[in-house]
Amino acid sequence: MLNYFFSCTTIIIVIYLLCNISNPNLTDMERLTNREEEIMRILWKLKKAFVNDIVDAFKDPKPHYNTVSTLIRKMEEKGYVQHKAYGKTHQYFPAVSVENHKTDFVQNAVSNYFENSYQNLVSFFAQQEKISVAELREIIQLIESNPKSE
Repeated sequence: MLNYFFSCTTIIIVIYLLCNISNPNLTDMERLTNREEEIMRILWKLKKAFVNDIVDAFKDPKPHYNTVSTLIRKMEEKGYVQHKAYGKTHQYFPAVSVENHKTDFVQNAVSNYFENSYQNLVSFFAQQEKISVAELREIIQLIESNPKSE
């Protein structure tokens, strides 16, 4: 099941990249840490949340309230999160869509690890046996049917 999920995810990422979808607004933003990424995934799911809501959404062991509060303020400084104030408390919401973040993340991976080559990216997955010939044919068909690819 995990291999199937990874293969489908790979296909989606490759198609997304090969269709030349870009987001120049995120390229200059400071990267998120692993824990900040977790918080972003929670915020994308909840759409808006107070720090307590975010802490509650974590699996055990849950991080401390102060830790999440500090991280989310750093994420706001980085431009990923915004807030609405209710007196002394803040309700946070994503300032960056998951789609834009995903695009930026993958573009940086291609740039940093695959010499800015989508061919190298696809070749890597093929060599790792994470993508099949049938899946590659599917990708080619999707690219050929996309008006942007001409």
